[in-house]
Amino acid sequence: MAFTIEVEEWVGSVWHRFITRRASPDFPDANVSLESMQRSLSVLFRAMGGASGIGVEAANARDLMLRRNLLQQVAGTCKQLPVAWCDANNLRLPQNLAVYPEVSLNQDLYRWLALLAAQAGEMRHWARDNQRWTQAILERFPAMQPRYERLVEAHLQLRPDPDTLPRAEGALERAICQALREPGSVQQFPRSEVAPWPLPMWLYPAENLGVPQATELAEEDQDNNLQAPPAEQKGMRKRAKRVEDSTSKGGLMLFRLENLFSWSEHVELDRQGDDSENEDASRVAEDLDEIAMSRQRMRKGGGLKLHLDLPPADVDDIPLGEGIKLPEWDYRKQRMQADFVSLQMMLPRGSEPMGLPLRLSPLARKLRRQFEHLRNDRQWLRGQPQGSELDMQAWLDFHVERQHGQCAERGLFMEQRQNRRDLACLLLADLSMSTDAHLDDEHKVIDVITDSLLLFGEALSAVGDDFALYGFSSLRRQQVRMQELKSFKQRYGDDTRGRIQALKPGYYTRMGAAIRQATELLGKCKQRRKLLLLVTDGKPNDLDLYEGRYGVEDTRQAVMEARRQGLLPFCITIDQEAGDYLPYMFGANGFTLIKEPQQLPFRLPQFYKQLTQP
Repeated sequence: MAFTIEVEEWVGSVWHRFITRRASPDFPDANVSLESMQRSLSVLFRAMGGASGIGVEAANARDLMLRRNLLQQVAGTCKQLPVAWCDANNLRLPQNLAVYPEVSLNQDLYRWLALLAAQAGEMRHWARDNQRWTQAILERFPAMQPRYERLVEAHLQLRPDPDTLPRAEGALERAICQALREPGSVQQFPRSEVAPWPLPMWLYPAENLGVPQATELAEEDQDNNLQAPPAEQKGMRKRAKRVEDSTSKGGLMLFRLENLFSWSEHVELDRQGDDSENEDASRVAEDLDEIAMSRQRMRKGGGLKLHLDLPPADVDDIPLGEGIKLPEWDYRKQRMQADFVSLQMMLPRGSEPMGLPLRLSPLARKLRRQFEHLRNDRQWLRGQPQGSELDMQAWLDFHVERQHGQCAERGLFMEQRQNRRDLACLLLADLSMSTDAHLDDEHKVIDVITDSLLLFGEALSAVGDDFALYGFSSLRRQQVRMQELKSFKQRYGDDTRGRIQALKPGYYTRMGAAIRQATELLGKCKQRRKLLLLVTDGKPNDLDLYEGRYGVEDTRQAVMEARRQGLLPFCITIDQEAGDYLPYMFGANGFTLIKEPQQLPFRLPQFYKQLTQP
């Protein structure tokens, strides 16, 4: 009997692969993934005029009202097909492209969509706007004409024959083919009850994915501690719909057995509850195309918890003075909103003077020896009128100039002098709830950040540079929290070490406000060189509108303000996706990525050493 079951399963799997492969319009052998071209497409998009704050992300396949043939209906394919579209925050391209039988054509299609999106504006009419944008590209870049024609001819061979379609659909198909061959030649398109076969070379209207639901959840259920998955799900944002959830247990339930497609679609997934008992819920949610959200609230035990509200005052960190009003940049209005954010300086509650942990002592001694050498470092000054040694390079330059009749007085000696380090540094550490994630069985991100702060303090106290240590987190614009670990006026000692070891992660990452306050503190220093270091593990975000492009644009504006005041902002991150947004915020040379987070405590002082060398 077991053998019979295995044979049936094998036959079923073989049939499934066969029928789906035959019914699929794609060419799997020529597949090109977005991941392999994402960075180059981002560069191309911005270089051709696309908005700098817009990122390139993967798009879900979309439901299109297509007329499917009998084979596709039997196989259940072509219900959803990948198309490209652009909204205010992202250019969304298909996760994979295999619409052409050649890899080079699929790669050119990705590049064409990036060019088209760079020219695109607000879409009022799908067909007319795409024609207009295509015309603009071909007029501006005539060299693109052969590639465009190659893409069009290859695509037209794959489209359905208009003569085989119903009258209305056939007329629409002919108009679309004409618009592809001669962009701008068709202004009126016949109406059809069925959508045309997808046009991978055109952008589609933006799909409204909505904004994150965190604000609504926090307002509706202030006392709840909502769950966050152990690791934030990466990839495409899910479509969601609201449903009415009935708690009634009685009544007659009728269902059709043919609607029960698979067990995987009926896994109990708590879609908006406080926590979930199913350990595989995140995997199931990732496989779902659309997630239904109800207002059901189930109080269960277990799971990770996400604090969406502030703790009581008696257990919260200790406030220092009154709140500070700060501005915030709104890229949609292209203006600075004055006194929009309230920032509170705080001290970690429960901190007591503590020494350096014994496990960090060997590395701390090594760093102190290295940085003490910088204190006594001597520098050779070239081109001096007098000195202990002859400057051979200056003498050679003088000799060449004399041969050409341009003899000018110059110093021909070198003198060694004590190197005076005239600089100040402020280190700003991200303490948001994402730092509570585990790196392995023993360490969390917050542990790595804490060790980094301790070793950084040991190194800089050895070299004698003025420095300050702060942490930050936020809960909406009214509650930006900045923990004072060591100010410029305080000496580094057991009090600072105790504050660092008392840090607790929580809340979110309103990065712009923290950078502005750090800029204000660092700007008061008298040193000639001023370094602002930011240590973080992810993108700027918060419960309100501070998400996606809004947070990125505000952070970028704050970094530019710091540079205008003569500061050197530099970001050190452990986020593996930092390359998608940090170059825009800090510049190509304004950040570094540490691929092994456990190396952060040792690497951080080394980066400081490199950044402050004369």
